[in-house]
Amino acid sequence: MSLVKEFKEFAMRGNVIDMAVGIVIGAAFGKIVSSFVADVVMPPIGLLTGGVDFSDKSIVLKNAVEAAPATETTAAVAASPAVVLNYGTFINTVVDFLIVAFAIFVVIKLMNAAKRK
Repeated sequence: MSLVKEFKEFAMRGNVIDMAVGIVIGAAFGKIVSSFVADVVMPPIGLLTGGVDFSDKSIVLKNAVEAAPATETTAAVAASPAVVLNYGTFINTVVDFLIVAFAIFVVIKLMNAAKRK
């Protein structure tokens, strides 16, 4: 069997196509959940915590170093970016994950209940 024919048979199986559709829908669902968390869930939480915007929360571990001016007589200092720990973005991502995990749990629970009937 030729490689092209074997690949065609593999790609046209129902399971592979179902998986591809699931991945595309999952990616779109992930974007919806991210928007839901960033635009609907986190603003009220920020309001309850005194106007805190979690996406801006970070700890600077090392400040950025700018390149020295060309007129300086000493050796030029190489520019280096700041080292920042973005824990606010991590909090948003954890909330995203929890919502997606809960939604998948509910869908699977409903599917299992429908199979039993």
